[in-house]
Amino acid sequence: MSPGLTLSRAGLSSVLLCLLVAGCLAEMVRYHTYEEDAPGTVIGVLWDDLQSRSGDRPLGSFRLMEPFSNSSLVRVREGDGQLSIGEEGIDRERLCGQSLQCVLAFDVVSLWQEQYRLVHVELEVRDINDNAPRFPQAHIPLEVSESAAPGTRLPLEIAVDPDVGSNSIQSFQLSRNSHFGIEAQPRADGGKSAELVLLQELDRETQAAYTLELVAQDGGSPARSGTATVSVRVLDANDNSPAFPQGSVTVELGEDAPRGSLLLDLDAADPDEGPNGEIVYGFGSQVPAEARQLFRLDPLSGRLTLQGPVDYERQRTYELDVQAQDRGASPLAATCKVIVRLADVNDNAPGISISPLSGAPAGAGVAYVSEAAARDSFVALVSTSDRDSGPNGQVRCALYGHEHFALQRAYADSYVLVTAAPLDRERIPEYNLTLVAEDLGSPPFKTIRQYTVRVSDENDNAPLFSKPVYEVAVLENNPPGAYLATVVARDPDLGRNGKVLYRLLETQSPGGGPRSALVSVDPHSGSVRARQPLDCEELPLVEVEIEACDGGAPQLCQRARLRLRVVDQNDNAPVITSPPLANGSAELPLPVSAPAGYLIARFAASDADQGANSELSYSLLGGAHPLVALNRDTGELALRRRLPGGASEAALPLVVAVHDGGRPSLSCTAAVRLIPTDTLPSSVEIVVVQPSAEELQPSLDLSVVLIAVLAGGCGLLLIAIIAVASTCRRSKSHFQPGTEEQGRGKELSVTAESDNPSDTSQAEDSSRESLCHSAQERKARSRDSQVSIPDSFSEERESFSVKDSGKGDSEFNDSDSDISGEGLKKPPSQSAENKTIPLHYENDYTIAYSTPIYQPILQLGKPNFLPQQPKLKEYQVNIPKTERLQSVYERVLSGGPAMPPATLSRQYKGLNQPPQNTLLPNASEVATSF
Repeated sequence: MSPGLTLSRAGLSSVLLCLLVAGCLAEMVRYHTYEEDAPGTVIGVLWDDLQSRSGDRPLGSFRLMEPFSNSSLVRVREGDGQLSIGEEGIDRERLCGQSLQCVLAFDVVSLWQEQYRLVHVELEVRDINDNAPRFPQAHIPLEVSESAAPGTRLPLEIAVDPDVGSNSIQSFQLSRNSHFGIEAQPRADGGKSAELVLLQELDRETQAAYTLELVAQDGGSPARSGTATVSVRVLDANDNSPAFPQGSVTVELGEDAPRGSLLLDLDAADPDEGPNGEIVYGFGSQVPAEARQLFRLDPLSGRLTLQGPVDYERQRTYELDVQAQDRGASPLAATCKVIVRLADVNDNAPGISISPLSGAPAGAGVAYVSEAAARDSFVALVSTSDRDSGPNGQVRCALYGHEHFALQRAYADSYVLVTAAPLDRERIPEYNLTLVAEDLGSPPFKTIRQYTVRVSDENDNAPLFSKPVYEVAVLENNPPGAYLATVVARDPDLGRNGKVLYRLLETQSPGGGPRSALVSVDPHSGSVRARQPLDCEELPLVEVEIEACDGGAPQLCQRARLRLRVVDQNDNAPVITSPPLANGSAELPLPVSAPAGYLIARFAASDADQGANSELSYSLLGGAHPLVALNRDTGELALRRRLPGGASEAALPLVVAVHDGGRPSLSCTAAVRLIPTDTLPSSVEIVVVQPSAEELQPSLDLSVVLIAVLAGGCGLLLIAIIAVASTCRRSKSHFQPGTEEQGRGKELSVTAESDNPSDTSQAEDSSRESLCHSAQERKARSRDSQVSIPDSFSEERESFSVKDSGKGDSEFNDSDSDISGEGLKKPPSQSAENKTIPLHYENDYTIAYSTPIYQPILQLGKPNFLPQQPKLKEYQVNIPKTERLQSVYERVLSGGPAMPPATLSRQYKGLNQPPQNTLLPNASEVATSF
C-alpha cells in the first residue's frame, strides 16, 4: 500500500456514521475514478461541490493534509481544490488487492482568513479488465484409476485473475472429449475453481492417457482468458477409495490461539485391506504455501493443528483442501474441504496519527502555531485507528497537558487540535501535550502519544529600557569621542523581532543647535559618546531622548531620557570687576589724614566656575604691607595706621591678586597705585583690619597631625623594643654595685654659670656610668631631692617650684646639694651637667639655677638619661622685690652661700613635721608658669 493514502473497506458505512455524529466539523465528498487513468485526469473540483452546499460561506485555498501531501497518486490544486490523478497513476490491484471495493480516503483543508473547513474525500477506484486469468503452471498432471466411477471429480489448480467482480474469472472451458467434463465451483473468498469430472468409465488398456486443453475466461469486455494443458494418466483399478464422513467442515479459531492447538481430527475410512486400505493424509494442490506454513496435517493420524501465529486483521478465513489417499497400487483418494474461520480478539492497540497544519513533517512530533493565533485556531489533525473489529476497534481519544489547547471531534475517529486560549511565546514558548487513545475492548488497549506544540514568535513586545531616565555626571572639557554612558534595552522576542537598534531623537539644545551635535549613540551597543567638548558654564545639563526599536514588522519602539550633568572644572580664572581696571591697573586716592581702618577700596571679582572653583580669596603680592591690609574674604583694602608725615608725595604701589579655590588654583592680578591726597571724602567708612594670612600661624589639619603622631609613636615603639632587648643585655654585664653615688644623674643648685669644658666632659663620663638604676634608688633620690623655700620667699610668692624630668628626681635640690653652695664643691664625676637658668627680677636682678639636660636611653624597659652639653636658657620671672631675696641674689653673685642654713627649712612650733616641700616645674613649665 502506498504511503500517504488510507484504504477504507467500509467507506459507505463511515460516511453514514459521520453524518449521524452531532457536531461533525468536516464535510464529506465522494468521487470515483477508474484505475489506469492517465496522470492529470480530473477527478472533481471541490470548490464547485462545496460552494453548492455552503451557499454564502467563503472558501479559501485548498491544501492536502499530511500524510498525503507528498503522495504521487492524487494531487489537489490550491486555488479551487481540483483533484487529479498523480504522476504514478492508480493501480487498483496494487492498492486493494482482491477487495471488491477499493476506496482511497484523504483530508483536504480549506483556509480563508484564519478560518478553516475540513473536507473528507473518499475516492472510489473502480476496476477495469486489465489482467488476464493465469494458471500457476502451464502443464497440469493428473492421475485417475480406471475403476473410477463416472462422476468422480479431480480438482485442478486454481487460476488467478487479479481483477474483481465481473472482470474476474467467470467460466472454464475444456477441449472436446468423451470422457471428461469441466465444472466451475465458487470459493469462500469469492473466487472460482475448476474440477475435472469423469463422464464415463475408463479403460486403461484402451487408452492409458488423455491430453486436454483447459481455458479460464473472465467476464470483462473484451474478455480475457488463460490456457493450461491437463495431462490425465489412467491408473490400474483399486476397488474402494477412502471416504470422509463430511465433505466440508468449518472450524472456529481464535486469533490468539497458541501454537500446537488442535483444530480438527480427520478420520477417513477405506474398506479395502492391506495397502489399499491404509490412508495417508495431505494437503491438496490448491492449498497456498502461506496456509501450509500456518497449519500442519499429520499424514498418518489426520490431526490438523496450528503451526504458526494467525492474525485476524491480516486474513480472516482459510480454506484447506485435505486429501486422503490409500496405499494401493492404484491409490484412490478422497477430498475434504476444511474452512478455518478466525475469531477477533483485542490484540491491537490503537494508533495515533497527527498531521500538523504547518511546521515539521507529520512524523516529527512537532507542530507550530503563532502566538497571535485566535481562539479555536486550527493546529493539527489527529487521526486514530485500530485494526481490531467491533468494540475492539472503536477508539476514543483525549488530550492532556495544558488548558491552552483542546481536542474537538471532526468525524468518526478523527479529531482537530485547536487553541483554547491566547498564547504568549515569551511566557510559555513550548507546550508538551499528551494524547491518549483507548479502545473499547476488554481489557482495553491504550496508546499514549507525546506531542509538542511550539509557539512561533510575533513582534508583540517593544524594547524595554533598564530604567526610564539615565543620569550621568561627566567632567567638562572632555575630548571628542569620550565615552559617556551605555543605555540598555531588552526585547524578549526572537530573531529580528528581538534585535534592538538605538537612535538619538533630534531635539534642540538651549543654544539653538541640535542635540545630535553634542552626543552620539551607537545603534547596536547603545554606547553614548560625546561629539564635542562640553562646557559646564554654557550648558550645565544636557538632556537627550534615545529611542530603541526592534526589527519586527510592524516596528515597535520605546524611549528613554539621558541626563548628562556636566561637572565643573577650574577652567576659568577670576576677573576683577571692581574697581574698574585699565590695562590691568588702577589708581586709587588715599587721603593723607585718613584714620586707621579707613576703607580705601572694596575689590570685587567674578569667576564663571561653580562651587569651590568659584570661591575667591584676595591677597597682596609680596606679603603683608605695613600700611595697608587686604581682607582675604571680602576684598576690602584698608589702612592699618595713619600715614607717616612724609608720605604725601610718593605714590604707594600695590599688586592685588585674586585666587579661586580650584585645584590647581587660577588667579588674576591688578596693579594698584595709592595716590596720597589732601582731601578727605565726605563719608568715611572705617573697617576692622584683620591680620593677613602670613601673620596668622599656619593651622595644621588635625587629622594629618593625628596620623603623623600615631605613625611616629609606632615607629618609636618598634625602635624602643629593639633597643631595650640589646642594651639591657649589655648593661647587665657592666653594672657594678656601690656606684650609687656616681649614678645620680641630677643635681640642682643655685650657682653661677660654669664655662669649664673639662668639668663638662667629666660630668658626661660620670653620667654614662649611672645607667639602669633600680626603681628603689630613683625613688630614694626623689625623696632626697626636695627643697624647702624660706618663709620670706614663700610669702612673696606662694608657690615657686621646678619639676624634675618626670622620673622622680628634683632638678632644684637633691640630697647631695643645698642652696648654701656645697654642690658647687663636688667633683665633676659626681655631679650632673648643670644648666644655668637666670630668673630676672623686676630691676634686672637675675636668679640663676642650674638643671641638667638629659638624653633618654631605653634600657631594660626603664628610661635612663645621659647629660648633654649645657645650654643657657633665660626665663623672665616677675618676682616681687624683697630684702631677703635681694640678699640671696647678692650672695650668689659674690660666690658665697646663698642663705644661711637656718633658712632652708621652716620652723614649726610644737610640731615634729617635715617642712612643706614644693617641687619646681621643669624648664618648659617654668616659662609658662611665671
